[in-house]
Amino acid sequence: MGVIRACKPVKPVCGVTFAEGVEVEEVIRRTEDFLGSVEDRTSGFRFSFTDYYAKEMGTDLLKLFVSFAGVIHPGRLPEIKLKTNAVETDWSVEGKRRVNLDPGYITGAKLVLASTKNFAHRVYLADGIYGDVQLQFRENRFWPERWTYPDYRTDEALAFFQRVREKLVREGKHHDEEDTI
Repeated sequence: MGVIRACKPVKPVCGVTFAEGVEVEEVIRRTEDFLGSVEDRTSGFRFSFTDYYAKEMGTDLLKLFVSFAGVIHPGRLPEIKLKTNAVETDWSVEGKRRVNLDPGYITGAKLVLASTKNFAHRVYLADGIYGDVQLQFRENRFWPERWTYPDYRTDEALAFFQRVREKLVREGKHHDEEDTI
């Protein structure tokens, strides 16, 4: 029988996809209300990986990734996803989103995103929210899964998540080899 241990705190992150004209700094400020202050971020880049959001949000989209200072309990992910959904709704126009927020967290071993959609590789968490492992850390770097979103496979994204993980490890919240393959 395995020994039950307390889970370790995790580093919160959020992917932000947005239409031109959205005041993204205000959107990010709203996420700070429940995730804490921004610690690191990427610059914005063109989101041209898929047309999934085109009908709702348009085709000229931008994307960036944000991490937040401090750590959280991973069990908060469903609550956080519900709050980011509320922010998306606040920025909607005539029922169409102008912003898509993908909250998640980094551990020593992985990047987990929250989703409202079930699929074979997603695990139910609570309140209609699923956890989706997008990246695994092994051989000293993050590796995408078969289902990893294309924007999370980019060199910029992988470098960003590596920096976030390194900060988590430096803070002593996770051991470098913890839970890795």
